[in-house]
Amino acid sequence: MEIITLSEKQTLNLGKKIAKQLDGGETIALIGELGAGKTIFTKGIAIGLNVENIITSPTFVLMKIYPINQKDNKIQILCHVDAYRLKSGQDLIDIGINDYLGQKNTVTIIEWADRIEEILPINTIFVKIKAGSNENKRTVKINNN
Repeated sequence: MEIITLSEKQTLNLGKKIAKQLDGGETIALIGELGAGKTIFTKGIAIGLNVENIITSPTFVLMKIYPINQKDNKIQILCHVDAYRLKSGQDLIDIGINDYLGQKNTVTIIEWADRIEEILPINTIFVKIKAGSNENKRTVKINNN
C-alpha cells in the first residue's frame, strides 16, 4: 500500500489510523532518511494507541517503553526503538529487545530498522517513508511480509 501525505498532520493521522488496525505483537520497521517523518508517524501510532506520554525519538537512549493507558486494550506497551547508532542487531538484543518483540501485549516500532534487519521477526510490517519534492510531502509505503 502506498499513501501520499502532504503535511506533518496527515503523516501523524496516518499513524493514528494504522494504530487502530493493530492487535498486539506487531513489529513495525520504519525506514527513511533523516527528517523523513519516522518519529511523526510513530507519534501518530502512539496517539492512536492512547499513549499519554510525549513521544520523542530515542536516538540517545536507543529504546523507550511507554505504557498504554487504556485498561480494556489488549495492547499495554509501546516499545519505541531508534537503531541509527547501532552497529548490528546484536546491540539491540543486548539491551533487551527480545523482551518486547512479538509479545501479544506490545507493539514495537523500530526507526532505522534497515540497520538491524537480521533480527526482525518474519511478520514485520515495513514502512518506508520518503520525503517528496516539497518540504511536507511524504510517500509512505506499507508492506506486510
